[in-house]
Amino acid sequence: MSPRLWKVGVAPHVRDNATVAGIMWTVFAVLLPQLFLSAYVFGPRVLALAGVGVGTSMLAEAAMQRLLGKPVSLSDGSAALTGLLLVYVLPPGVSLVLPFWGAIFAICIGKQLFGGLGFNFFNPALIARAFLAVGFPVAMTTTWIMPELPAFLAGPDAVASATPLALLKHSGLAAYLAQYGGPHGLWASFLGFKPGSVGETSPLLLGLGGLYLLWRRIISWHIPVAMIASTALLAWVFGPEGLFTGQPLVHVLSGGLILGAFFMATDYVTSPSQPLAKLVFGAGCGALTMLIRLKGGYPEGVCYAILLMNCVSPVLEDWVRPRRFAPPLKKD
Repeated sequence: MSPRLWKVGVAPHVRDNATVAGIMWTVFAVLLPQLFLSAYVFGPRVLALAGVGVGTSMLAEAAMQRLLGKPVSLSDGSAALTGLLLVYVLPPGVSLVLPFWGAIFAICIGKQLFGGLGFNFFNPALIARAFLAVGFPVAMTTTWIMPELPAFLAGPDAVASATPLALLKHSGLAAYLAQYGGPHGLWASFLGFKPGSVGETSPLLLGLGGLYLLWRRIISWHIPVAMIASTALLAWVFGPEGLFTGQPLVHVLSGGLILGAFFMATDYVTSPSQPLAKLVFGAGCGALTMLIRLKGGYPEGVCYAILLMNCVSPVLEDWVRPRRFAPPLKKD
């Protein structure tokens, strides 16, 4: 056999046509339908929030890379995607100051301080949201907008309210079902005509976007399925009237679960790469989400659940790392 057949070049040995820029801009484009729906539902001011968030993120990225003596890499789309995701977890009625400061924190502290793309420990958009929740607590919890429902969704008893999860948390299941439990309310929740953060209101558009990413193999099914399934299971088991009396559909369609499961928990840098570790990571995100929703002080828990699981992602990766092809050499 010719010796040339045994020649091996330098790593990596498995190559793909996918690039960081291609992946980032694809995810960015998949998220745009939700932005346009939010602009229709909450008003065109949402587009200004997105412009400030994306623009500030890109400027902060370029400034930090110049300051650190690194090549400017705005074309890879990671800064733009971080800015858009940050806006997606903000209430639509907040001041333009919040996405501005949040984007600076996300890029400068949450990303570049750790070394840039590929080295950040936490999801930059979510750690910036946590920062804004501490720095601007009133704006982050009270600036919700009740959308005006289209004629085919506006039932006879439609009234303004807080977000669905806030209504469920503070007024109970009966109040939630009175507002969102009928056919009009369920359709409104599914399509995106309900109060909530800019990018979390439409499970339909977010789910279709997530399925497209799965079809393109940009993400795998392990984390989204495990996170949504564990959330639904725990919501059913720990119901308001005793064990196995919960309404899992309520928790799946409300809040940022779909956005977090498909677009944030699956972040390449802050989540595991091995299938088993991904399943555990996703299940942990779902369990912590329900723990915060049911027992915590906040009606929503997706943000903090993902951030907490980001902390244990390296441990999960180490626990399930693949075995070597050969046993280690024994020392004489």
